[in-house]
Amino acid sequence: MLGAVSLSLALTCGVASAATITGAGSSFAAPIYGVWGNSAQKAIGISVNYQSVGSGAGQNQAIARTVDFGASDKPMEASKLATNKLYQFPTAMGGIVVIVNVPGIPAGMLKLDGPTIAGLYDGSIATWDDARIKALNPGLKLPDADVAPIHRADASGTSFVFTSYLSKVAPSWKQKFGAGTSIAWAGGAGARGNDGVAAGVKESEGGIGYVEYAYASRNHLNMAQLRDHDGAFIQPNAASFAASASHADWAHADHYAVDLLDTPGANAWPIMSATFVLVPTNPQDASQGKAVESFFEYSLRNGDAEARKLDYVPLPQSVKDDVTKNWPKN
Repeated sequence: MLGAVSLSLALTCGVASAATITGAGSSFAAPIYGVWGNSAQKAIGISVNYQSVGSGAGQNQAIARTVDFGASDKPMEASKLATNKLYQFPTAMGGIVVIVNVPGIPAGMLKLDGPTIAGLYDGSIATWDDARIKALNPGLKLPDADVAPIHRADASGTSFVFTSYLSKVAPSWKQKFGAGTSIAWAGGAGARGNDGVAAGVKESEGGIGYVEYAYASRNHLNMAQLRDHDGAFIQPNAASFAASASHADWAHADHYAVDLLDTPGANAWPIMSATFVLVPTNPQDASQGKAVESFFEYSLRNGDAEARKLDYVPLPQSVKDDVTKNWPKN
């Protein structure tokens, strides 16, 4: 459910009044805002028009006040939030997965770790039968096929999460490339959105890419196992995402910017992120601001089952309560 997500639905019987709110940004979060938008329209008469344009654009549109809310997987810095009079809060957590197109390798069988993924993207690992990959996969017959890395071409929160993970587990990556929504990639091909990355990997023998799990799962993409913080190779699934999310230190997260990368603990998926929403603390239209608040309050209170169906991890109740309590008063 990527590209433009547009939900502008007719008023349901029994709802006395209606509002339409606009949002833009994270493709990672697009599926959940689509489903929550459908539910909120039926239950409280609030329609959502959400455009999946990437986290960078979501932040910029929130700053420019061209949407009622922006969405980003990269949390905004406290100083920038203050300067632009924005309130930032999380809505859900989810996993980023590594997808591959390696000839002869069955789905879910390839094992990778952070330093090896960094090598695949920095050009130091050029073929799939490299000794470092063989050492992780002694039971697989790896082909002498060129590695074809695919990365996001747009300013992407998914790229921020992925490169932050590589910076955390591979010192050489941190030194040479660092983390960001856009970085100076060593090579490979760029593609826009999760769908573009997936298409690039599918069309490229030897391809490797990174996308959000819900997209990979629903499109039956070949996902690699990853080595967790404790050294075990694990599959991306609801259990490994929940194990990672359980270690979130919300109490010490500045503006909810919690770190879920390479968390310790058994079966904890190493590339996890919360996704965030940005709303003005001084909305130009108070009624629109109230509609945004009502939408997210309703969705956080009632949307856990829908989030789980889409392979997200819902927020703890204490965090939801804080989000509501701290909502800016106009």
